[in-house]
Amino acid sequence: QVQLVESGGGLVQPGGSLRLSCAASGNIFRIDAMGWYRQAPGKQRELVATITSGYSTNYADSVKGRFTISRDNAKHTVYLQMNSLKPGDTAVYYCNADLLTAVPIKRNTYWGQGTQVTVSS
Repeated sequence: QVQLVESGGGLVQPGGSLRLSCAASGNIFRIDAMGWYRQAPGKQRELVATITSGYSTNYADSVKGRFTISRDNAKHTVYLQMNSLKPGDTAVYYCNADLLTAVPIKRNTYWGQGTQVTVSS
């Protein structure tokens, strides 16, 4: 059993900042790519940012220069620092991990439960 638990969402004014965290736990042998996705009301889930185990990163054009993804491999945790937030960033944010379970050794993709981010004055 593997769990991803997100934290750090909330209400923030335009121009403000938030830091999301997502910790993975359970039957984990190795975590490869981790990422953040978001889904706004009435829209499809979209990629925000990803990071490999070697710390290579990829960002959606809409967040480049404002958001920073990072990870702590020892803690099985991925972070998303969000600065200069805009109302258009309002969404439920989900973390994602592509990993190998320990017993049995098997690759699978896991998702967190989501955390709400609301940018409004």
